[in-house]
Amino acid sequence: MYSLDELKKLIKILEESQLTSIKISDKKDSVCIEKAPASAPAVTYTATAPSQTAPVSAPESSVPSAPIPSGKTIDSPMVGVFYSAPNPDSAPFVSLGQEVKKGDVVCIIEAMKIMNEITAEESGKITEILVNNGDVVEYGQPMFRIG
Repeated sequence: MYSLDELKKLIKILEESQLTSIKISDKKDSVCIEKAPASAPAVTYTATAPSQTAPVSAPESSVPSAPIPSGKTIDSPMVGVFYSAPNPDSAPFVSLGQEVKKGDVVCIIEAMKIMNEITAEESGKITEILVNNGDVVEYGQPMFRIG
């Protein structure tokens, strides 16, 4: 099993090179990291989307658009399953309105059967929780808004 630090090193190598993907395999594990066009590298997986037969246009609305939320986000560093608590019987790591300090654990992401603790990169107040317990999150997907 590859550690989070090993995966981060591979992503950094990919970012700093002209390579478009890195694939590493051993007897037990395999990982493939690819650069997305004009964006950060992402750990890829295949998913199917429902097909759409006719284009759908957005309904016109006279309601003004919602204001863009302010504050920084805590983004997922990997693809995996989001868990808000260490186990089903425990309270969540953080709740709406809670103050967190840099380094506080805010959630767990399960990737390749490894539970990875995700920490706050800065201190602040949790102003929005953007994912639900058990949701699959993508690399770079915002999970929390912090202000």
